[in-house]
Amino acid sequence: MTSTPHLVPSSALDEETARAELYGLLALLYYAPPAAELMAQLRAAATDAPAAGAFLEEPWRALVGVARAMSEQDIEDEYNTLFGGIGKPEIYLYGSHFLSGFLNEKPLARLRTELVQLGLARDENMSETEDHLAYLCEVMRYLIAGDDVAVANLTRQRDFFAAHIQPWVMTLCDELQQHPRAQFYAALAGLTRAFMGVEAQGFDMLA
Repeated sequence: MTSTPHLVPSSALDEETARAELYGLLALLYYAPPAAELMAQLRAAATDAPAAGAFLEEPWRALVGVARAMSEQDIEDEYNTLFGGIGKPEIYLYGSHFLSGFLNEKPLARLRTELVQLGLARDENMSETEDHLAYLCEVMRYLIAGDDVAVANLTRQRDFFAAHIQPWVMTLCDELQQHPRAQFYAALAGLTRAFMGVEAQGFDMLA
């Protein structure tokens, strides 16, 4: 994903494109410190939605504001402080940790079984396990924007979201927003919280 998300789509097709783009952006930002090109795009992004009252406008504006205020090195240092380091990270980005209290547990096994059913496999070059939030967001992007309608459809999106993201993502957002050393990633958590809330409400309407 190379462009920033459109916050207020003008049509149903644009809405699906915007959802896919935002999932792609979240995948990039949670997987690694943002590259220089992505930071340049964030800093130059518009912060006013085309129509008043857009639900994601304020958290998007906050994220762009922090991106403009911080250096790339400061953001990289923050990422490494929160998610990296030697031994136990201060904050985990893995679903298994939140769902079972341990890494590489049954939630990851269930996820891998479902990914096989979806015809998806982890890239061998990817260093993280499939329950990493970045990977899950990338799967959602595929389920929205993929060409295979047998897989890329709203029912699959709803079921995958409900099983593998919704049960724990808000707890992760809480931890990030409450962490004393989180600035950029606290703002990212605010956007994540708002977006995931919109997604959950939309999927509830399908029930």
